[in-house]
Amino acid sequence: MQITITLPDGSRQQVPTGCTVQDALAQAGARLDQSILAAKVDGRPMDLSARLTKDAAIEPLTFDSPDGREVYRHSSTHIMAQAVKEVFPTAQLTIGPALDEGFYYDFAFDRPFTPEDLEKIEARAKEIIARGLTVKRTELPKDEAVSFFRSRGEQYKVEMIQGFEDGQPISLYSQGEFVDLCRGPHLPTTGHVGAFKLLSTGGAYWRGDERNPMLQRIYGTSFPTQAELDAYLHKLEEIKRRDHRKLGKELDLITIQDEIGPGLVLWHPKGSLIRLLIENFWREQHLKQGYQLVYSPHVARLDLWKTSGHVDYYRENMFAAMKVENSEYQLKPMNCPYHIMVYKSHLRSYRDLPIRYGELGTVYRYERTGVLHGLLRVRGFTQDDAHLFCRPDQIQEEVSRVLNFTFFILNAFGFTEFEIFLSTRPEKSVGSDEKWTQATSSLEAALKEQGIAYERDEGGGAFYGPKIDIKIKDALGRSWQCSTVQVDFNNPERFDLSYIGEDGKSHQPIMIHRALMGSIERFFGILVEHYAGAFPTWLAPVQAVILPISEKQHAYAEALRAQLSEAGFRVDANVRNEKIGLKIREAETSKIPYMLVVGDREVQSGTISVRGRHKADLGSMTVPALLDMLRADMTQPFGRS
Repeated sequence: MQITITLPDGSRQQVPTGCTVQDALAQAGARLDQSILAAKVDGRPMDLSARLTKDAAIEPLTFDSPDGREVYRHSSTHIMAQAVKEVFPTAQLTIGPALDEGFYYDFAFDRPFTPEDLEKIEARAKEIIARGLTVKRTELPKDEAVSFFRSRGEQYKVEMIQGFEDGQPISLYSQGEFVDLCRGPHLPTTGHVGAFKLLSTGGAYWRGDERNPMLQRIYGTSFPTQAELDAYLHKLEEIKRRDHRKLGKELDLITIQDEIGPGLVLWHPKGSLIRLLIENFWREQHLKQGYQLVYSPHVARLDLWKTSGHVDYYRENMFAAMKVENSEYQLKPMNCPYHIMVYKSHLRSYRDLPIRYGELGTVYRYERTGVLHGLLRVRGFTQDDAHLFCRPDQIQEEVSRVLNFTFFILNAFGFTEFEIFLSTRPEKSVGSDEKWTQATSSLEAALKEQGIAYERDEGGGAFYGPKIDIKIKDALGRSWQCSTVQVDFNNPERFDLSYIGEDGKSHQPIMIHRALMGSIERFFGILVEHYAGAFPTWLAPVQAVILPISEKQHAYAEALRAQLSEAGFRVDANVRNEKIGLKIREAETSKIPYMLVVGDREVQSGTISVRGRHKADLGSMTVPALLDMLRADMTQPFGRS
């Protein structure tokens, strides 16, 4: 009996029923070599050894595709787990997913793994790769799967299986003597992995709950070739060099101190100055865009958050309420209820809409200690928040305005590459199908009107409405979630918002939540890493430092500093009694854009010897020429006037 398979190019081939995906591809004339890792069968990733029982569309998967990389890295994590079990037989298996650029596996073990342990595990993993073990899938009934893993002492696997629905077959994957619980798919053999590297260790609670046992996590990565792995390891070194936590301390920008509490940021003078420049630019541009700026308190009665739905849908991310004068007050996790109350303070007409409220509002969210990460994941942060209240017929136009504004702001800070996602209704949500359809269609129409390429993230919307998420790419090609535009028809209903329409009747407005940078803290951390701490001149806390060669030039240096400061530039003068070479190195380490060296020759000629922070000798300049250069550097390429 024959079935028909269809390849990505549209060609079709008759193959026997029950043949494997690999055999079907071979009969269809597809190229089959080590680069073909698995295949999508009717859109679902499957093993090459899976058998076909009906007509199907088949797409071979390679490392170049996201699905192919996931298969590759997940197979690699099984190789690592097998190596751990062979080197440390008492270690128990838990879970080991693939990541965007690697993988990890969590083990129940009686102590943390050491660097020496990693060397042994990596060596054994490379032996397992060299063995070229065939990877096989089997399925067992639930009770047999429980018995199988219980007999092997794998209690965490037993717990996982017991949580599965009854009647479901349980899939297992084996390679040699190693067997693991897994839905798959996997590479055909362990020998399909080309280059393999273990990176680090850490701790993690079972199921992410601090009440559960602490597990030992091992991170690793893998690539088809050693050259690709070497390039990635070089990138990791560059990421370490740019780490905002390291640079934040070295450049005296920010600290997070245990005495204050985890996830709470102290802004030092230089970091505060950069933040002020960012915020001033934000306010200036929002006023130009027709936003009205507001301020709101840091706490409010808990009832406000019950009305907004946060108590029902967001409680786990909120700090505990506090008792004040027989009422419960809540430290705010978001700014939106306050903006709603500002809107509600007056009777509104259709002629008033849209109304755009903007606020740099500090919010507080309970994040578990284990997920806190410098400025990128904190407990107190300032959102560049805005809420737009509009008529339903204005949604598309307002979203288009927000998108244009978003790209302008991000471009101003040097970000030019983006990934855009349209996130649709999640399973846990509120509102009618009609409202969700209208809101989603408006967002999609705005994207299409702007000619913006996007992907759909099915089920990724907020509980109150669909959204557009914008990810920026930094200098290392990493993606960061910053900007979001969310349509909300839930809160206007919960708070009974209204406006008087052209027909003289009361109507309900639509609310749009939007953030352009996300949060000042996170955006600042991304900026530090994007620029490796060498901020563009308009953002640098010190834009130039004057370096006199000896005490004889101190008066000239001070006069020059005053002249440049009067012109609006942030300038220091290093008049310490040190050698000029040391002064230059200190300025370079501080990543100051310009070093202005002055000696006897410069004093006599009324000039400055100018150096750039990247060891560039820019030559001798007059003060007017220097000012022209600084002004030009302040305008390009950041779109500022």
